[in-house]
Amino acid sequence: MERLEFRHPWQRTLYEFLLFGFKQAWACLFGGLMLALLVGTHVFYPDDAALARYDFLTLAALSIQVAMLVLCLETWAEAKVILVFHIVGTIMELFKTANGSWIYPEPSLIRIGDVPLLSGFMYAAVGSYIARIWRIFDMHLTGAPPLWAAGVLAAAIYVNFFAHHWLPDIRWALFAATALLFWHTRIWFTPWKTPRWMPLLVGWLLVALFIWFAENLGTFARAWTYPDQSAGWQMVGLAKLGSWYLLMIISFVLVWSGNRTEQSAPRQINNTAP
Repeated sequence: MERLEFRHPWQRTLYEFLLFGFKQAWACLFGGLMLALLVGTHVFYPDDAALARYDFLTLAALSIQVAMLVLCLETWAEAKVILVFHIVGTIMELFKTANGSWIYPEPSLIRIGDVPLLSGFMYAAVGSYIARIWRIFDMHLTGAPPLWAAGVLAAAIYVNFFAHHWLPDIRWALFAATALLFWHTRIWFTPWKTPRWMPLLVGWLLVALFIWFAENLGTFARAWTYPDQSAGWQMVGLAKLGSWYLLMIISFVLVWSGNRTEQSAPRQINNTAP
């Protein structure tokens, strides 16, 4: 790949763009397989199967995770971070379903309360993507706030997901705090030979947007449903995009904390040449 050369600049640009897309898709391997399973089983899974669809999906997700470790597509360090995502997500699912934010309409045996363990793997898919893309693109940050400050913000976001059921929702204050902390933060990534960068705030928005698209497919496949979808499927409201943006911050800080020793600002600054 390093020896590949092109006669015209537009060919090099096109190749780098396509390579960027391929690497993004590769980083989404776990999430992409999960989404394909959700939609595929919604269409083809037999109603009279001995194994409930949710239980099949849970076992399939576990099998994919094990296979990724065995095939070295994921490191053990990444798997530990993803396990944290699974636990954090399952706790939030238990609370949110108990308060009627959404429901899992199909039966299952592999569950805690009203929450099939499948749900934790959907959060783990986000964690898998961030952990893998960090490694695949050799990602680094410049202009980042102290990790402890980002951790305080992430903790406040997580608490607000619970507390807004009784107290005022402070998400707008959290958005403002996010902008204040990360306004000057750039995330550096290497699609091919040359490191590129974008504002981290923009990167989070793009990822949150793709997750929102995936959520629409997930609810279409009845992996879970919101109250306004009880009479039939409709698109998930754009307000959920803000929730995913905030959840992205929690996810990112968890992965960043595991990669904090990898930060190398001087190397990034010295590689800005086109």
